[in-house]
Amino acid sequence: MRIDVHAHLWTDDYLDMVEREGPDYLKPNVRFLRKLGGMATEADLARRFALLDEVGVDRQVLSPAGVPLYTEDAAQTTRLASAANDIFAGYVDQHPDRFRAFATLPLPHVDATLAEIERAFDTLGMNGVTIMTSILERPPTDPSFEPAWEALDARGAVVFFHPAGVAAGSEHIRSSDLTWNLGATVEDTVCAAQLLFAGIPVRYPDVKIVIAHLGGALPMVLSRLDDQPDPAFELEVLEPPSEMAKRLWYDTIGHGNPAALRCAADCLGAERLLLGTDFPFINGEAAQHAVRYVGDSGLSDEDAGRILDANAAALFGWDR
Repeated sequence: MRIDVHAHLWTDDYLDMVEREGPDYLKPNVRFLRKLGGMATEADLARRFALLDEVGVDRQVLSPAGVPLYTEDAAQTTRLASAANDIFAGYVDQHPDRFRAFATLPLPHVDATLAEIERAFDTLGMNGVTIMTSILERPPTDPSFEPAWEALDARGAVVFFHPAGVAAGSEHIRSSDLTWNLGATVEDTVCAAQLLFAGIPVRYPDVKIVIAHLGGALPMVLSRLDDQPDPAFELEVLEPPSEMAKRLWYDTIGHGNPAALRCAADCLGAERLLLGTDFPFINGEAAQHAVRYVGDSGLSDEDAGRILDANAAALFGWDR
């Protein structure tokens, strides 16, 4: 079964919430998102399904990632996350052969997050959660989030990390208009390194962590992380970062760069790579290439086949 683990969908209701109550830095993006082709209109869905049929993708795991609804107000954030999850669960119910969904969590509010984890899995039937690489300028490894990690570990949950669009906290990136084309992959890299140096994959071994965009630059810096660890690192974990990184999963969004895909497969293991398209940011012919380049990258037929048609199904435990 061919599964796209990194795909987006928005509804007018969701984007209305972003414009009305979301963080100010995201509001200018909403008009662009409405025109991107990832809305839930009948016409957009028909075009999406036709594209999926063309490249042989059976199912997409949806998230609204990229437009998070984190706020400092616990009640507001809880209401927004709950509404978002209801919206996405509804589209899974309407199109069960095509869609599954990651739940949004009302972080940084831990009690509300624990309650929404329970509701998302037990009531809505969500298939994992999505967390931004930055939660109101706090990393996902913030010690206050430990109860959430414990709850996710107890469920063996899939946790998909997506850039928050905050330019990795760098004014140099933001002021150069590099927030998404460069800043996103910096956020991926920093988030992965934070997870490794906090020992999250060892301390919570049943959580299935997925990092977007081939892990950013992680494959190319693993040896450096091994040689220059955080001073407190050895007190927390027993594995070097390059080995611990093989406990995580990574989607294949590399913008059709076969050398980057081979590097990730060599450093992280082909069995840890999952097909992703980033639809609708990558759409049309580019989305077709995002799938087909896996088989044209020079990987063995066995490894390409696992990445395209086996790894994600095994991760989620799906037969059909």
